[in-house]
Amino acid sequence: MSSTSIPALDHGHVSASGATPLVFVVDDDVSVRESLNSLIDSAGWLSESFASAEEFLSRSKNVPGPSCLVLDVVLPDLNGLDLQRRIAGERSEMPIIFITGHGDVPMTVRAMKAGAVDFLTKPFDGAELLSAIEQAIERNRAALAQEEETKVLRDRYASLTPRERSVMRLVVSGLLNKQVGSELDISEITVKAHRGQMMRKMKAASLPHLVKMAEKLRLAGQEV
Repeated sequence: MSSTSIPALDHGHVSASGATPLVFVVDDDVSVRESLNSLIDSAGWLSESFASAEEFLSRSKNVPGPSCLVLDVVLPDLNGLDLQRRIAGERSEMPIIFITGHGDVPMTVRAMKAGAVDFLTKPFDGAELLSAIEQAIERNRAALAQEEETKVLRDRYASLTPRERSVMRLVVSGLLNKQVGSELDISEITVKAHRGQMMRKMKAASLPHLVKMAEKLRLAGQEV
């Protein structure tokens, strides 16, 4: 890493939950870990470092706010690319920035295709790494916000009665109240009552709003 002095930065790095973003570092070189921890802390983030992939994997997966991983490719047990595959299954929302002194084009392409945010070759400039971390944290922040939004929608959908779910399914498919009533063999007045309850429970301001909610639920694997 470049020895260029990096001034303390104020990115406003506090998440909506009040948690300061956390940057994980996995590198078997203690001097690199210490240097990266110092750089990351100076930028206003928190940092945790690990000497191996197994050490990182043994850490609790619970992270209170946005995070990312700065990962060396060459490690004593699992290498960085193998760890990337593990994370894809266990912590898919965590962005990865690779650092290596042994990078080549095929390795870089493989890492980036698997979703890495960046691939930096040692020695690299501190400002370049901070920029990559900023991008990774914003990506993770957006993913967490989307995850929370989906959870809220699922909770609202779970509060619907079976009949209200049926009404919602037919309404978002484009059917009018009279047609919904015909499909469910109930009166139009009853449809309106169920529809009103369903809209209130889902907190949908309009039909287009409800349709967008249904689409997000479907994208998250929820049958609507």
